[in-house]
Amino acid sequence: MESIGDLLRQMKSTRFREQSNKIATQLFTDPLVLELRSQHPELTDQELMTNLSKLYQYVGDQRNCDNCPGLDQCPNDFQGHYTKLSVQSSEEGARLHERKAPCQKQLSRQHEQQVRQRIHSFYVDDRALNEGYNAVEIVSKDIERVPAVKKIFGYINEVKQNGLPAKGLYLVGHFGTGKTFLMSYMLHELAKAGYTGVIVYMPEFVEDLKSMFQDNNRMKETIEIMKNTDLLIFDDIGAENLNPWVRDHVLGAILNYRMERKPTFYTSNYSLEALLQHLSFTNKDGEERYKGERLMNRIAPFVDVISVSGENKRGDMPGEQ
Repeated sequence: MESIGDLLRQMKSTRFREQSNKIATQLFTDPLVLELRSQHPELTDQELMTNLSKLYQYVGDQRNCDNCPGLDQCPNDFQGHYTKLSVQSSEEGARLHERKAPCQKQLSRQHEQQVRQRIHSFYVDDRALNEGYNAVEIVSKDIERVPAVKKIFGYINEVKQNGLPAKGLYLVGHFGTGKTFLMSYMLHELAKAGYTGVIVYMPEFVEDLKSMFQDNNRMKETIEIMKNTDLLIFDDIGAENLNPWVRDHVLGAILNYRMERKPTFYTSNYSLEALLQHLSFTNKDGEERYKGERLMNRIAPFVDVISVSGENKRGDMPGEQ
């Protein structure tokens, strides 16, 4: 490593001064620096020479941004950021200052990360939440489901304009018609508007609750998340192997808390009438219609039913939505 003395001697050398002057000449005639000087004629040559490294970084970053290879291949020293110069007045005259500013691609990534942080999924394939969404593509994928898509678009716009209503949506249809996808789209769009959301795949959630008997803190935390999130989706309700405790003490508690407060959403292969039959029967206690009705009284009055028609996009696989 060179000593300070060696560096100072090098800086005083004729060769170093020639290199500095050559760089200064190139920078002072660069369109970006000329534009900066036209905006701030108070900048002196001395101030620019003193901050030659800042000018060099400024021009280099801008050139890289003009030929951006993508955020992950960003060649700037601070990935996703570029050098931004400002001029401030002082008793000694105009002074040049620099800061690192995020580029638009970096801002978009940060925004997308914030959106994803607002969405929590339990047992749902994250691809349903993370893949790109395009409203035109959603409409054009299957003409039969256009009426359902329009209603969901309308719900999203209503929330953005007027805030969360007390009512959610109940999407009913055959396997593979895109119910989970449409609900994930809604979550994604409303997360961009600042709302939090949770989507729960019911068959696996009910099975996992059995293991939570041994972890009371985890169970309590999970239920609290579902109670308090802005948007809660129970995906494929009716496909779970229900037991009385889950029905009465978990689902009942969550829905009892949310009704009149925040909307809850559902996807199902069952109509509301068929879901009542499902909720009224458990392997342990047999049919208990009054308990099924009690839970349905926390579902049916608080949803608008949307029938999702169309072809099965995924084949006849159980649990596919």
